Amino acid sequence: MTTVRYSDGQLLRARVALASEIDSRSAALPSRVVEAFLNVDRHPFVPVFYREDPNGLHRPWWAGEPADEGWLREVYTDQVLVTEVDEVHAEAASPNGQRGVPTSSSTLPSLMADMLDALDVRLGDRVLEVGTGTGYNAALLCHLAGGAQVTTIDRTEQLVATARARLCAVGFEPTVLRADGADGHPAGAPYDRIIATCGIQRLPRAWLDQCAPGGLIVVPIRGAVARLTKLSDGRAVGRFLHRPAAFMPLRSGAGPGPEAPEWERERPTGISFPALDDPGFSFWAGLHLGGSRDFQETVEAAHRSWLDQNRPRREWFTIEAGPDGHEVSYAAPDGTSFRWVF
Repeated sequence: MTTVRYSDGQLLRARVALASEIDSRSAALPSRVVEAFLNVDRHPFVPVFYREDPNGLHRPWWAGEPADEGWLREVYTDQVLVTEVDEVHAEAASPNGQRGVPTSSSTLPSLMADMLDALDVRLGDRVLEVGTGTGYNAALLCHLAGGAQVTTIDRTEQLVATARARLCAVGFEPTVLRADGADGHPAGAPYDRIIATCGIQRLPRAWLDQCAPGGLIVVPIRGAVARLTKLSDGRAVGRFLHRPAAFMPLRSGAGPGPEAPEWERERPTGISFPALDDPGFSFWAGLHLGGSRDFQETVEAAHRSWLDQNRPRREWFTIEAGPDGHEVSYAAPDGTSFRWVF
């Protein structure tokens, strides 16, 4: 493990800077969430991370390199830090760099804060986190709930062992396990709070079953973060948070999902490519996609209906998850209702 040489004053200033940036970007965060970022260091969990150069090569940047102050500022800035590319962790990467796509990262801190706010973790709550990653979010959960109350799982032994060691080094000892995320961890159930830091298309049945009645589930579903309350009849209902959320997909024993269809660039369309990047439209379009229908035609129709409905926001949608399926719905001001089942 890399020894980081920073004074208490440097680290305090770094945490204050990050907490202040998070607070300025989020709406009325509760003091206990801001205090978690003020009290939990980020740098022990990302002693090295990748930076992408103009040629698309990911190069590892270590804490011990000469530009220590610059490295520390990068870590304590509200940004995603890529820690794994094509399943090669930054610690194992060649100094010459790694080509490929990111497969693990330290999440955007302000998004973490919004999700922790939605999760409403209190001291003593039993918490399950799916997607340990670096362990930084697990450390924040330990600060909020108490280390003995937190269970966190991830897909590879390397991620789990590294996160466990780093959590222990900073004084937290949650249960850290290698497991298929889609299965949750039934031995520790029921949980008062379940949070996922990986993207899913629908809520796994195991998470629904393992959440206690009255408990909260905060998960990224189809490009948006859903906050659901578990009901006594086994269903969970809720709404989406206001901000978009791009997470790496959950990878489980069920295997990879279907490849995304490609846009037919040679076919004329009335949709500009910047419009396709709009998070609000991406969420709306994602609800319309499914089956073997023509991708481009479906997206074009979704774009027309999205404009007709005056670009509805994610937080205006409701979601219901049950043993038999999921339903997302939207009620327009004119009384028109939309419903998607998946």
